[in-house]
Amino acid sequence: MLEARSVAVVGASVKQGSLGLQMMLELERGGYAGAIHPVNPGYPEILGRPCFPSIAEVPEPVDLAILGVANHRIERAAADAVAAGAGSIVTFSSLFEQEPPAPGDPPLTERVAHIAREAGIPLCGGNGMGFLNLANGLRATGFATPDEIRRGPVTFISHSGSAFAALAFNDRGLGFDLLISSGQEIVTTMADYMAYALDHDTTRVLALLLETVRDAEAFRAQLALARERDVAVIALKVGRTEGSKEMVAAHSGALAGEHGAYEALFDAEGVHEVRTLDEMADTIELFSSPRRVTKGGGIASVHDSGGERALFVDLASDLGVPFARISDDTTAAIASVLDPGLVAENPLDAWGTGIDADRIFRESFLALARDPDTAATAFVVDLTRQGEPYDEGYLGVARDVWDATDGPFCVLSNLASAVAFEEARLLRDAGIPVVEGTESGLRALRHLLDERDVRARPPVRDPAPVADDVRTRWRERLSSGADLGELDGLQLLDDYGIRVIPTRPAGSVAEAVGAAESLGWPVALKTAAEGVRHKSDVGGVRLGLANAAELRAAYEDVAGRLGPKVVIAPMAPSGIEMALGIVRDPTFGPLVLVAAGGVLVELLHDRRLALAPLDQERASSLIAGLRSRPLLDGLRGAAPSDVAALASAVVRLSRLAMDLGDFLEALDVNPVIVSADGCVAVDALVIPRR
Repeated sequence: MLEARSVAVVGASVKQGSLGLQMMLELERGGYAGAIHPVNPGYPEILGRPCFPSIAEVPEPVDLAILGVANHRIERAAADAVAAGAGSIVTFSSLFEQEPPAPGDPPLTERVAHIAREAGIPLCGGNGMGFLNLANGLRATGFATPDEIRRGPVTFISHSGSAFAALAFNDRGLGFDLLISSGQEIVTTMADYMAYALDHDTTRVLALLLETVRDAEAFRAQLALARERDVAVIALKVGRTEGSKEMVAAHSGALAGEHGAYEALFDAEGVHEVRTLDEMADTIELFSSPRRVTKGGGIASVHDSGGERALFVDLASDLGVPFARISDDTTAAIASVLDPGLVAENPLDAWGTGIDADRIFRESFLALARDPDTAATAFVVDLTRQGEPYDEGYLGVARDVWDATDGPFCVLSNLASAVAFEEARLLRDAGIPVVEGTESGLRALRHLLDERDVRARPPVRDPAPVADDVRTRWRERLSSGADLGELDGLQLLDDYGIRVIPTRPAGSVAEAVGAAESLGWPVALKTAAEGVRHKSDVGGVRLGLANAAELRAAYEDVAGRLGPKVVIAPMAPSGIEMALGIVRDPTFGPLVLVAAGGVLVELLHDRRLALAPLDQERASSLIAGLRSRPLLDGLRGAAPSDVAALASAVVRLSRLAMDLGDFLEALDVNPVIVSADGCVAVDALVIPRR
């Protein structure tokens, strides 16, 4: 499909403004050298090429059939293409049926997909805009594209046709090998296109705009392959919020899924998630440069404005972008060239009198670039029109710094709408990235530093296994689909090496008192009534019962309303309440969860998700991403909590997810009490997968 030697254009036309004519014009615009066969019974020729009444009458083999026909004709057109021996199909059709199929009959999307799958051929679409393969000039689209698109190391695959067009028409010189509007992906998925791109040494960046993942296993395999081949992956995932998920489903029929699952996937595979197209464009531009971060530390920047430097520092703090901590030698070297009154520091405001400014900028940059803690440098100025001579001023400084250094360097303009096109083009022609906007540029620099950190991460170490009989016993128990009570849930955690609070069952006042005396006062009483998942919601929990009289009164109240079955446990030690769990995502399967505990898990939605397996380092990083993480350090004189013990529990939970995740719909461990003495699970809710 992507390297077709011959193309049949079904629905080709000479009518101005029509899809049929545009399909032909795009093939010629791209300089495609293969055979082009227009197909339409209404014309003897189109654009000087013989036009055939049907694809069956094309006199040579057809590698690609571009079907520019209406929805009600697409099924027949796809069948005709297959019957004629076409090797692949592109359709722009939305595949929408005005009249729904009869009950029990498959919809149009499935019928067209079946035609291609039965023939064993790829199909791009529907509801997409086709593709542009710049390597061979094949523009298989029916929508206008620029006359010239810069070649480069980027493959862009998009579920949004408009984003596909926007990136194709970018005026900043982003360089592409391949742009694909994959649409609904009724046959060929994003993972397939990724596999093609990763098979080419010219691909250094994969940029993805995705609504959903339709083949999770293959998609994750391609992300792993990209990491193995040192190809940066940038992803813009839409459908993060409930409202936008509904719109995605309405638009393409795809379920967007829980965004936390995508965060977990992206973190595991080192994908750089961006939130806007501007951030994506800036990140693409930085990663298109062959220069990658090879040193530790942060960024160093030189500015010509104190106010804009302060803005830069504020936003960098918000975004977690670190600055290089320059040495005394670097500080002295910069101080020796600055105008009086300026402070030698990073970030550096180097604008003084303006006299000899170019030399001051150059020498300051060289000193910063040599500093051992400088990972990347940025020239942060408003790239407004300079005019000739172009080899002086900021343009000259940037080129000199680029030539004299070998680390990542960019020009960052604070206001995108003020960027002078000609000046930016001159820098880009010299290989210098120009990022357009303070925030989007800083986010792109953050991704550049993250890429270094991802490459430096050691492979994840699988958690130690449990005994075979333990794993087998719980797989058999969960596979039955029968509900597990709290005692069973706590036993499951204990068997997997997670410390739990000792708990005893009781079915009478006497049994409850006996359990409390063996465990030690004070105790907690909780209902064990079948079908009650959230005990506190039904008044089924009593805490801090200090003696038999208090326990008796609590038992009589709870048993009178919810039944005689209860569990008794000693009161947990004081500490910070956290929540752990396993949740099943419909796309990616079981995920490990760590969150703020108690009622805060729902109130704050402060949670992180991860794919198993996890080791101590990955688990600690997961915990560090919580907004509530500072609570564990101890506040107002409280002793710091044992975060390492919490991380160990997360690691053990990831082992459980690896062994039993396919049998679980959810596992809720809330609260987990974390204190200076470790962490202990107080309650567990297990929901088997039915």
